[in-house]
Amino acid sequence: MKNMKKLLVIIFVFSIQFINAQTQDLVRARHFFNKTYYSESIILYEKLAEEKPSQEVIRNLADSYYYTNNLIKAQRYYRLLIQNYNTDLDREYYFKYAQTLKATGNVEEANAALKEYYTRSTNTEDALNFEKDLKTLENVSAIGKRFEIKNLALNTPNSEFGAVKYRDNLVFAGVKLKPGMFDKKFKWDNETYLNLVSTPLKNINSNDSISHYFSKELKTGMHESNAVFTKDGKTIYFTRNNSKNGKKKRNNDKISNLQIFRAELVEGKWTNITSLPFNSENYSVEHPALSADEKILYFASDMPGTIGSFDIYAVNINKGAFDKPRNLGPNVNTNKREQFPFASADNKLYFSSDGHLGYGSLDVFVSEIKDSEYSRAINIGLPLNSNLDDFAFNIDSETKEGYFASNREGGKGSDDIYQFKEIKDLIVEDCKQFIAGTITDVDTQLALENATVLLQDSDNKTLNTITTAADGKFSFTVPCEASYKVSAFKEKYTNESKTLTLDKTRDKINDGSLALKSLETIKLEEKESAEKKRKQELILEEENKKKEELAVVELKQKEKKQKEAEIVAAEVKKNEKVKQILEQEKDVVRDKDRLIIKTDPIYFDYNMWYIRKESKVVLGRVVALMNKYPGMVIEIGSHTDSRGNAKFNEDLSQKRANSTREFIIQSGINAKRVTAKGYGESVPIVKCKTDEACSEEEHELNRRSEFVIKNL
Repeated sequence: MKNMKKLLVIIFVFSIQFINAQTQDLVRARHFFNKTYYSESIILYEKLAEEKPSQEVIRNLADSYYYTNNLIKAQRYYRLLIQNYNTDLDREYYFKYAQTLKATGNVEEANAALKEYYTRSTNTEDALNFEKDLKTLENVSAIGKRFEIKNLALNTPNSEFGAVKYRDNLVFAGVKLKPGMFDKKFKWDNETYLNLVSTPLKNINSNDSISHYFSKELKTGMHESNAVFTKDGKTIYFTRNNSKNGKKKRNNDKISNLQIFRAELVEGKWTNITSLPFNSENYSVEHPALSADEKILYFASDMPGTIGSFDIYAVNINKGAFDKPRNLGPNVNTNKREQFPFASADNKLYFSSDGHLGYGSLDVFVSEIKDSEYSRAINIGLPLNSNLDDFAFNIDSETKEGYFASNREGGKGSDDIYQFKEIKDLIVEDCKQFIAGTITDVDTQLALENATVLLQDSDNKTLNTITTAADGKFSFTVPCEASYKVSAFKEKYTNESKTLTLDKTRDKINDGSLALKSLETIKLEEKESAEKKRKQELILEEENKKKEELAVVELKQKEKKQKEAEIVAAEVKKNEKVKQILEQEKDVVRDKDRLIIKTDPIYFDYNMWYIRKESKVVLGRVVALMNKYPGMVIEIGSHTDSRGNAKFNEDLSQKRANSTREFIIQSGINAKRVTAKGYGESVPIVKCKTDEACSEEEHELNRRSEFVIKNL
């Protein structure tokens, strides 16, 4: 039990120490982050993100990677931040996340993040302007390759940027390739401080080119970069940390902001190094650029009154003195970052921005300068702008050649200097296509002159009308990604139309040809058609008549066959019944082709036809047989001998047959089942040539009554 208590105490002590260590790490990380020592803050925030993640930890870790240009890792933590802490998250993080997505080529995701960023804005027009900017950027992309670019041989794995020509040299900002043990490092990204260096222009594309410090007088233990020279080469403006007498100065927040300095070349040495009067220890002033007439100095600053983090400013120079700097306004500046201005000889202001919509983080934009006004900035296009940072642009307006810096993939290091040549003008046009064709006669296929061609949109609003010439041709220029209706009209012709849905392929020609039909031709065709129809109807009537006749014949044949089959079936059935009755009834016998009921003789008094008593007994057997077989139908045949008058014999036999029939009917047999026939002497069994030729027995044979079965 004591050991258990001791173990719990040890665990508690270690837990307290662990929590205290985490708290100390968070305090130290926050301290480094606030001082922009991002390389140090990353180490601590990475550890905290594993052990005790929070919104602050993930947010600051993402920002630390973002500000040191490790955008892949920054993207990972911005994604975590948005997924887990998006409820009360500042919308700026969607913007930063979008920048990292662009850097990794995820353009659609980046645009989705930007849309979320602008949708969360308090200004409802921001989302609409974003959609317009997307369209503009698409139009810039449609121009295609505007520049030929080349990575200079002088680049190293460290940063080089801000290249400008100075006499026979290229002057730029760079970092020593192999810093020594005691060289100061810029804690933002762990590179040593920037210095102005130079290389002979003839060597910038040589693999063995060597860069030297531009001027010992200008070199300090601080950042120096972004130089610009007057045309006579005797004055330089450059960017340096706030300093005095070569020593860095910090403000109350322990920050040494950037300032623009000016120096003069006197007897081969740069002297009179002075800080410009609008510099301040409380904000940065950087990236100087001169107008072609050297009367205006452009720069970037985050001074009070800026629209975003850094804006482009201009200040007039009057005999070496400076007026009050002025912000160039919303056509140039955004609520984000605008830096690295450059004014060309043809009155264009170039600068880099991540606030205007671009392909990456910093893109180069251009604004036309006219009467001291600056037009809405436009992205200068591909491939100079990339998915990462592109900046420090300058161009010779006559040769269309210049330099810029970029940290794009395929370079030699962090930021590289590229040489370029502009090969296409920046003509920004909305996507357009053509709807063209020919109006023809559908039958003759000849072109129709003076046909009216009407173009309408999807709402049936008329956009344009053309009357065709002798060649029947027409053409409309229309925006892409829309539906249009083309209709054609001509006097004494039919009207025709078609609907075309256009895609986003630029300058595509869509066939809107239509063929009209002459009304006169229609009349002729209708007449011919009616005649043809009547002929076809007559033919059809004749065919139907033949079919009906054939059907009647076929029906009769069918009925005949059916009757024949029924007769055969009835005969078969009858034969079966005959066979059955012959087998079962001894009184039924076959007489040649007849079936008769064999009975004792039926006697009548001489010359009389009344049934005698003894004959009723015989007839009773016939009635019994017919009752046994309800379907049986008989014929009573009465015969006489040949003696006497033939007519008398016939009448007498008929009366006797009738009398016999009446007896059977009265005995309960249906009258329809019994027929009576008097044959007289016409059907003798024994033929007597004369009455005397036959014996009495033979005459007796001839005097008989027969019951012939007609049906069963």
